[in-house]
Amino acid sequence: MNAIILAAGKGERLQPLTNDKPKCLVELFGKSLLEWQIEAFQSSGITDITIVSGYKSDLINFPEITILKNEKYESTNMVETLFSAKEKMLDSTIVSYGDIIFEKNVLESLINSPNDISVIVDKQWKRLWGKRFQDPLSDAESLIIEDGCIVEIGQKVNSYEKICGQYIGLMKFQGSGIDLIKRHYEEAKNQANTGTNPLNASLPFEKSYLTDFLYSLIRGGATIKAVPVNNGWLEIDTLSDLDLYEFLYKKGELADFLDMRGYE
Repeated sequence: MNAIILAAGKGERLQPLTNDKPKCLVELFGKSLLEWQIEAFQSSGITDITIVSGYKSDLINFPEITILKNEKYESTNMVETLFSAKEKMLDSTIVSYGDIIFEKNVLESLINSPNDISVIVDKQWKRLWGKRFQDPLSDAESLIIEDGCIVEIGQKVNSYEKICGQYIGLMKFQGSGIDLIKRHYEEAKNQANTGTNPLNASLPFEKSYLTDFLYSLIRGGATIKAVPVNNGWLEIDTLSDLDLYEFLYKKGELADFLDMRGYE
């Protein structure tokens, strides 16, 4: 099993912290986001780790970690960043966004999933979103689960009815799922070159989100297993996120969302 961390983004909403370093190197509780993730993977026995960089990639340097680069990071999005590392999509590959941190037990839930495509889903997401946003729906997207599988993801919503949980940006592809996503990517890219982007008709192919890619797989008949967790992770997207987490930590309330024991 190996891991790919998608860390090409600049993180404009974290400026001025990202004026001189990429988003993934912003620190939380004394460690960069990448350090948090690398420690989590290594503590679970995953040592083959690849970071896909982009913005200020020369600053990303970790011993015994493979560093690749999405050379077109300024004009592309998560799908292209992921497939910049397609040669590292092996027998069983975990993919993580570079702007999250997570507990070992969240990662272990994903590791233990036997399915070809598995996605972590936070069932208690509203607890954290209620702290982060005055209106949690303003930053929410659809995620509908039926019989344990995701049947819709990443669509705009105006109510909670279509939100069975929060996609956190942590997933696993293995077995036939690896061949499926590689084939689907190439087919979608070829189709987009001759007309409409099949992942998201409102965007150029190179700007597609990973949720667009997953939903396109679902529409094509793929089975994507939802792996439910109850909190156990944090997303770091804005300066207010950092302020909130530091505030919760000082009040002794961060453990309601993230257990840092073993990583402090």
